Parts: sequence; C-alpha cells; structure tokens
Amino acid sequence: MASHILVIAEKPSVARSIAAVIGAEKKQDGYMEGNGYLVSWCIGHLVSLADAGAYNGRFKKWRYDDLPILPQEWQYIIPAEKKKQFEILRSLMERPDVESLVCDTDAGREGELIFRFVYQMAGCKKPFKRLWISSMEDAAIREGFQHLHPGADYDALYQSALCRAQADWLVGINATRLFSILYHKTLTVGRVQTPTLKMLVDRDAKISGFKKEKYHVVHIAAGGMEADSRRIFNPGEADSLKAACSGAQAVCVSVAREKKTEQPPRLYDLTTLQREANRLFGFTAKQTLDYAQQLYEKKCLTYPRTDSQYLTDDMQPTAESIVSGLWPLLPFAAELDISPQFGRVLNSKKVSDHHAIIPTMEFVQKGFDGLTEGEKKLLSLVCCKLLCAVAAPHVFEAVTATFTCAGNEFTSKGKTILTPGWKEIERRFRACFKADADEDGPELARELPEITEGQTFDKVEASVTEHFTTPPKPYTEDTLLSAMERAGAEDMPEDAERQGLGTPATRASILEKLVQMGFVERRGKQLLPTKDGHNLACVLPNVLTSPQLTAEWETKLTAIAKGEADPDSFMADIEEMTRGLIAGYSQISEDAQKLFQTERVVIGKCPRCGEAVYEGKKNYYCGNRACQFVMWKNDRFWTSRRKEMTRKMAADLLKKGHTSVKGMWSEKKGSTYDAVVILDDTGGKYVNFKLEFPKRKDGVHGKK
Repeated sequence: MASHILVIAEKPSVARSIAAVIGAEKKQDGYMEGNGYLVSWCIGHLVSLADAGAYNGRFKKWRYDDLPILPQEWQYIIPAEKKKQFEILRSLMERPDVESLVCDTDAGREGELIFRFVYQMAGCKKPFKRLWISSMEDAAIREGFQHLHPGADYDALYQSALCRAQADWLVGINATRLFSILYHKTLTVGRVQTPTLKMLVDRDAKISGFKKEKYHVVHIAAGGMEADSRRIFNPGEADSLKAACSGAQAVCVSVAREKKTEQPPRLYDLTTLQREANRLFGFTAKQTLDYAQQLYEKKCLTYPRTDSQYLTDDMQPTAESIVSGLWPLLPFAAELDISPQFGRVLNSKKVSDHHAIIPTMEFVQKGFDGLTEGEKKLLSLVCCKLLCAVAAPHVFEAVTATFTCAGNEFTSKGKTILTPGWKEIERRFRACFKADADEDGPELARELPEITEGQTFDKVEASVTEHFTTPPKPYTEDTLLSAMERAGAEDMPEDAERQGLGTPATRASILEKLVQMGFVERRGKQLLPTKDGHNLACVLPNVLTSPQLTAEWETKLTAIAKGEADPDSFMADIEEMTRGLIAGYSQISEDAQKLFQTERVVIGKCPRCGEAVYEGKKNYYCGNRACQFVMWKNDRFWTSRRKEMTRKMAADLLKKGHTSVKGMWSEKKGSTYDAVVILDDTGGKYVNFKLEFPKRKDGVHGKK
C-alpha cells in the first residue's frame, strides 16, 4: 500500500491552489488526491468552543445564580452544516496509508487554532508538520513544502490562540449574561469590542460637550506679501488692529529658512492598509480585508493578516524584480524617473510571522485581468505604496517670515519643493483614482515671494476674518483603527510586539459586530455610538471598558506565543477577574433596569377603557394591564388573506373603527380583492374583524 501525506488547508480555494502545485489533481468527495498527497480543507472554524448550555441543561436559561460559568473541562461543538467535512477529514486522518499530516491553515494564531481543534477532535495522533508561507504563489508553495517546520515549533502559538479563545468565552459568556439579566435586554459584551465602543462614546461626549469660541484673525497684504495675526478673541481688538494697519507700513523682521526632508513611508501592514483604503476609497475595514484575502487567494498579494511593515533582508532580489515589473502596469507611474532604494524596507528583525503586504511576481506577470473594481483599487494602492517606499525622500524648504505692523506681529509660512520624491507618486495615484482628499492632513503651504529681512511694505491692506474653535472630529474607520492600534500604548513596554485593542486580523470584525448589534451606526465615513451604545459603555465597569487592560492581555498573549509566559497563569487571572465581576454586580436600581427599555409607540386609544394602545413586536396592546384588549399582527384573519396589520391600519381601526385594505388574497377565488376591514370588538379575549365591500354603481361587489 502506497503511503500518503494528508495536507489540510483552511479553505477549499486555498486547498485547490496547493493541490495544483504539489500534483494532487484527482478530485474526490471533499478532498483531492495525487502524487502521494491527499489535500483537504476546513471551512473556517470546523470545531468551536461549545456554548454554556452544553455544560449543563440549566445554563440554557440565563440566571444570575448560575454565574460565573467556569468550565473545568472545555467542551467543543461541530456546527451541523460543517459535520460532513469534519467526517471527511477524520476518515482521511484514520486511513492506514496516511502516515503524516501537513498543517496548511493560515499562517497565524487563528489558523493554528483551526487545525489543532480538528486534529484533537478527530483523536489524531499522527505526526504533522507546518507549512508557513506568506504568499500563495506557486514558487512560494513549492519552497514552503521543501522547508516544512515541525508541528511542535508552533505549540506555543497554539497555546496563545487557545487562551485567546477561552478568555473571550469566559468574559463574553459571563459578562453578556450578567448585564443582560440585570438590564432585561441582550447586551453583548466582549473584551475587545467593549473598550472600542467606550472610545467611540468618549469621543462623542467630547464633541457634544464642546463649547465653540469665536475668534478673529487680522490679515495684512502688500506687494505680494500676505501675513496673519495670532488668534484674537476680542472682536473690538481685532477691528482696532485692522484700522491701525490699514495704509500703514509693514517691516519684515525675520526670515527663517529650513531645509526639511520627509522620508518615504513604510510598507503596509493590515491596519495601515485598512486605514488608508477607508480614507481614500471609503472602504470599511472588513471590505479591505475581504478584498485583500481574495487577492491573496488569487496569488496577486502576499498574506494580508500581518502586523509588520518590513520585508526580510533576503527578499531584496524579489522586491527589485517586482518594482521593475510594476512600471508598465500602473498608468500613474508612466514616465516616472526614480532610482529605487530598498534599504529602508528591509529589516528581518521587524518581521515576526509575516512580512509587509506587497504585490506578487505572479501579479506582475499577469496584471489586473479578471479582478473586480474593488480588488483593482486595493491592489493599485498596495503597488503605489511599494513604489513610494523605495522612492527618493521628499525634500522642501520651509520658510517662515515674521512682520511687524502697527506694533503687532504677523506671520507668513510657505514652502518651496526642492525634490518631489515619493510625494509625486502619491499625487499621481490620487489624481488617477480621484481618491478622496485627506481631510485631516495639514494645509498646503503657499509658495512665498522672495522676501529679505528688513524689507518694507508700504500702504498695507488689512482685513479681518471670523473663525470658530472646532471640536474633535467623530471617528472614521481610519482614525478608529489608528486609535485601536495605539490604545494603552503608553502603559506598554516599548519592545512590546503587539499593542492596542485586538489584532490586525480581528479589528474589522469587531467594528462590524458593533454596527450589527445596534451599538454603533455608520453615517458616511463616520462611526457614531447609538443611544444603546452610550448606555452600555456607561453602565459597564472599567475592567471591561479599559483599553489599557485589554492591550495588556494582547501583550500577554504575544508573550505566550513566544513561550515567554505561562498559559495557566493567564487563564487563572481571567477566571479571577470573572468571579470578581459577578460578585460586584448582584443587583441594580429599578430606574437603572429601565435604561435599555425601548420607547413605546402610542398607536391610539383603547376602545374598551380609553387608555393608550402601544405597538409591540407581535401585537398592538392596551397599556392598562387590567384591560385585555389586544390586536395580533399575525391574527388568522390577516394571515389567511396574506396581509399583516400595519401600524397605519391599526391606528385607523382604533380611531375610525375601519381601514381600507388593498390586495387581500382570496383562497377560494385564487385572486386578490380590495375591501374595508371593520373592527368588531365584542369585549372578549379575542378581537374580531369584518369585511365590507364598496358597492359599484351596478350593485355588484367590487371584486377583482
């Protein structure tokens, strides 16, 4: 019997790419076979941590007395829709001709977890090696298979991933249940999403609490010279200065010239790519990650889930080949004359799991054919960044001229570009793609005329402009991702590899979840907390909303991944924090319990008792508990006619006793008809309805 090596990828698309390179081309049910290999796949997380109800039946209901829930033996679940693929993997692992495995899930923390969960759930004991690559190009795959790593080399990474999953489970399950029970509303709490929400709420509070102040600026101009005063908050003082300067003489008292250099930018890591794609194209963080993942699987882009902005030292020949091949592919790069310098982008010490995001040689060879519009934009952005990163610095002369006029000081600032360098590539890119301007970027300095110290300017023209101090701007995905990345950084050691909230790979999903749960809403590019978002951030304790604490957790997880910290100690700390959280919140006031109540919408007056009738999820009900009046939206009267009672219908029935309805279905006739529905309330448990048909002139009922 010929022996086989089983290769397990994270997704079917990746498995197909791998199989094509290693010669496993024969398609089977759930895997491919050939050349001594079996290649199969997970479907993302095939195996997950089980919900609380799996540990004890009573946990299916949410009760305070059951908290905290702290599993001693963790249990796992395979979703029903994924069981078939899991069974295929298990049967392949159990085949006697399979002697060893290759783990080919995404080369990172979560990818490691996906494989290990399946491996353990299947009860597999066979040896496995790890494929660790940063590109899906054929050459990278072939090289990766020639240099497979022992699976044990990644045990610490798996421990880090397991701690992350279990810690999130403990905090998420217990905190979500605790605060949902206390406030009578499902309030999803997470160790990363909650501090992120708090940042949005804090920013919103600063904006709403901001009191703008009016100020004035006096401008003087003469002989090509323009200069501005300081901010003046007294309007009378500004008018007096304008009057004093009008027609007076201005003297240049100093001219400072400073040659400045802006070094080229670093290459993209995932967060920086998400930020700039949001700023330039309005892409959400999730859209950018999705596009990047698609481009990676199409072999056009290197692995996107990276936190490094450098290439390894040995990648210089590859980088040189890619850069030289990009010029013909990029319209904005036509006729640019640069001498690429690669020293700034190479630094092996600053690459841990994966190097920076760059285009691949395969893309250079085949170009943009077959890509979607979003993919083209993102790939062009990555190409632009690579060219900028190896281009010459941007050199300019900054000029600051100071003038006196009527005993007051005025300043004029300008710049003269000496070497456009990488900024010219960026300018061309933005013009080519009509990319949005950088709203938060610095104002462009004007080019000043030749001015010398002691020079005088006669008959000055003076003017006053009115301005207001401005509040902080609401977060966009660009600025929020930046804030998440920096959160808690001041409390972290300088050499901490990963700072901030979450990881480059998870931040996008965190933002999406906050929007989906109704705690945050998008308005254009802005991310704004909702009323429930405000309330949630305000009622939660600091231990859950503090970015510093969560950033510290990420640092500890990174240390575990390096084998420098103990997983058991980390989990013991999380359990202790969870116990303290539950103990500290046993009860809240009655007023606080009503904080998340949905405002009831009054529809009309009850025909029985005269009290207000409100809209519920499934009905319209009287607010008087002693009164039993209720109209059900799914009453058989309506469902049999394929209609649902709308708010307007209900309001008409309460106010007028009838409502006109079009397009009701007749089961008997197999067609629709229009009629007037009359409220027929006899005072019993159920409300009845009757039909009345408008009469035609010929006396026939108005049926269609």
